[in-house]
Amino acid sequence: MSSEPDAATAVRDRFARFARDEAPGRSELYGAWAAGVAADPAVQAVLAGIPASHRQPPLVFAVTRLLGAPESDYPAWASWLLAHADAVVAECGRRSVQTNEALRCAALLPALALIDGPIALLEVGASAGLCLYPDRYGYRYHRPDGEVLALEPADGPSPVTLHCDLRGERMPPLALPQVIWRAGIDLDPLDPTDPQTRAWLTGLVWPGEEGRAERVGAALDIAAADPALLVAGDAADAIASVAALAPPEATLVVTTPGVLAYLPWARRHEAIAAARAAGRWVTIDDPRLHEGWTTPVDPDAGPGGFAVALDGDIVAAADPLGGWLEWRAVDAAPAR
Repeated sequence: MSSEPDAATAVRDRFARFARDEAPGRSELYGAWAAGVAADPAVQAVLAGIPASHRQPPLVFAVTRLLGAPESDYPAWASWLLAHADAVVAECGRRSVQTNEALRCAALLPALALIDGPIALLEVGASAGLCLYPDRYGYRYHRPDGEVLALEPADGPSPVTLHCDLRGERMPPLALPQVIWRAGIDLDPLDPTDPQTRAWLTGLVWPGEEGRAERVGAALDIAAADPALLVAGDAADAIASVAALAPPEATLVVTTPGVLAYLPWARRHEAIAAARAAGRWVTIDDPRLHEGWTTPVDPDAGPGGFAVALDGDIVAAADPLGGWLEWRAVDAAPAR
């Protein structure tokens, strides 16, 4: 396994940044593990053997937990890692972060409400397809004044309820879409009916994130009961061919929530072009991530968060995983 100084330094810096900027408020355990890695040359040398694109802290930690690492203090975890170094390096090399968070549908829903149905939904980076069922989930939008706006599927309450805090003064349009076809593209699509998929996706939940593993499990049940078409392929190359399978009477909507960050700069824009050529395009992205917006974006303006956009028009700011939403659009975007 490789332990070149440059790779080990990159591991140290990446895990230190994770401990400082990403873990606080989400996972005390992951924060402690990351801080430990950043101060431990022996563990850095092991993790340097993982390809750079597969050594993100959440991926490394999830793989160790999947393989049996104790969810204990850093010394116990590090001791286990050093004893199972080859297995961890190999497993990380074949895995990728496939965060399949149904809560993102709470941020996608208002943008989908601007599109005339019925809808054919195509998600890029679909993992097991849990964001392909926005019409099957229940929603609770919590307004600043304490009012709660509830939506449920027409056939009765959903076993999955998504809670989202509304910020600001503007009210987003809230309506469940009429989805008549759903498909997803992923480099390594996951079968929602496979117990190994459940183990991996729930294992990607950070320790300390209460209720999230249960939400993933319940959403997997919905997906397993009515599996979507999941296609293995690269985003930019596969969108057109999969989109061609959609029923012609439906409005095709391509969604790219959280996936473009994993593509190189040029490929991001190729994927955006393919999505817009295929139909309507809805995304949730860091404003600095690409140049697919219809108007220039100032990432330092407003309350922060990611941008929710329809056809490149930013309609809202949101938590990357859908925990809060601030509607920005003054008027509904016209059909295109």
